[in-house]
Amino acid sequence: MQKDREKQQLYEEYVKKVTPTHSLPANMVKAFLVGGLICVSGQAVTEWALAAGMDEKTAGTWCSIALIFLSALTTGMNLYPRLAKWGGAGTLVPITGFANSVAAPAVEYRKEGQVFGIGSKIFTIAGPVILYGVLTSWALGLIQYVAERW
Repeated sequence: MQKDREKQQLYEEYVKKVTPTHSLPANMVKAFLVGGLICVSGQAVTEWALAAGMDEKTAGTWCSIALIFLSALTTGMNLYPRLAKWGGAGTLVPITGFANSVAAPAVEYRKEGQVFGIGSKIFTIAGPVILYGVLTSWALGLIQYVAERW
């Protein structure tokens, strides 16, 4: 019995030693900086497009395209995961985080081939988001349709 207690105590000490500690305020500042940097980059692209004479809708489209491209490119170069590890939730800015969630499995499973690797695994993370997004929008559309008919 004493031996079991000693083992348990040693194990608890080991767990405490190897478990990383995190500072919530520091994580919040990092997330703010990374998310802010992504958003400022998007605004810079939008301002550039507006200065080039594009209308707001076209400038917004260029902003989306640029952010998606940069997110996928940096994911492929293994830079986005490093940024995500440092900046945490700041990298979850919707458009770049979603692009990363599609590109990351493609990069990870490319060794398994086009069909059984990339083709079957590309939406493992993003698939549920797409599924429930479409399902929810369909349900809300149906509710609106029924409400308008009454």
